[in-house]
Amino acid sequence: MSLLIAIDTNPDFVPKKAVPDPERLISGNPSFKTWAQDVSKGEKVLTGVWEATPGETHSIKGTTFEFCHIISGLIEIEEKGGDTKTFRAGDSFVMKPGFVGVWRTIETVRKIYVCHYD
Repeated sequence: MSLLIAIDTNPDFVPKKAVPDPERLISGNPSFKTWAQDVSKGEKVLTGVWEATPGETHSIKGTTFEFCHIISGLIEIEEKGGDTKTFRAGDSFVMKPGFVGVWRTIETVRKIYVCHYD
């Protein structure tokens, strides 16, 4: 197995589909698609592509570290007790363990993600 993994931003395999947990839904009717592309370190590091339709949800990272790179779409992330930041295609950001806030998908978003679970 190669130690160099290319992330396909437009994968041609069937994604895992989901909706937000009811306790995390704030507004709208968002749905999610995940194209998992790599699992490493005993399932502690996950990499792939994720897509969400418009809506607003609570984002709670717990002990998870997540790097995101926006491929398309428009989102706002409001950190609890902090600022609201806007991200669009070409932008990258990190949500560190302990992050709590609101994720607003304004236009359907697609991102590359790398998550590290403790």
